[in-house]
Amino acid sequence: MTNQKIKVLILTALFIALSFIGAGIKVPSPTGTVAFDSAPGYMAALFLGPTYGGLTSSLGHIITSMSAGFPLSLPIHLLIAAEMAFFALVFGLVAKKSLTFAVIITIFLNGILAPASLLFFPGFGTGFFAAMVLPLTVASALNVSIAALIYTLIKRAKGENYVLKK
Repeated sequence: MTNQKIKVLILTALFIALSFIGAGIKVPSPTGTVAFDSAPGYMAALFLGPTYGGLTSSLGHIITSMSAGFPLSLPIHLLIAAEMAFFALVFGLVAKKSLTFAVIITIFLNGILAPASLLFFPGFGTGFFAAMVLPLTVASALNVSIAALIYTLIKRAKGENYVLKK
C-alpha cells in the first residue's frame, strides 16, 4: 500500500470518527435523528473526493439513527443512508465547479428532497414531511456550511496541494 493510500484510509477513518461524534450533537426534531453527523461526510467529499464523502455520510446517518433506536425502521434508515451518500457525492462533484452552488443544492437535497422522498411510504405523508422540513433544512445548512467553511479556511492556509482528491 502506498503512502497516499494509507493517508486516505487514515483520513477516511478520522472523518467517520468525527461523524460518530457529530451523531451525538442532535438538532431537535420529531425523530431524534437530525444531527451534525454529515459535516464530516461533506468535508471528506471535498478533501478526499465524492466517493469517500458518500461513504462517510452514509455511515454517519446509520450511527445517528442507531443512537436513536432506528425510529423510522431499519429499512427506511438504510434508504436515508443511501440518500446521504448520494447527497455527499453530488456535493463533492458540484463543488469542483462551484462550492457556493454545491452548498445551495445540497441544502435543498437534504432539507426538502429527503423528507419528500418518504411522502408515499405508508405511515409518513404530508404530516411527516411538514414536521421534518424545518429541522432537516436548518441542520443541512449548518452541516454543509461548516464543511465548506473548514475546507475554504484550510485550503487558503495550506494551499491547493493540501487537498488529496484528484
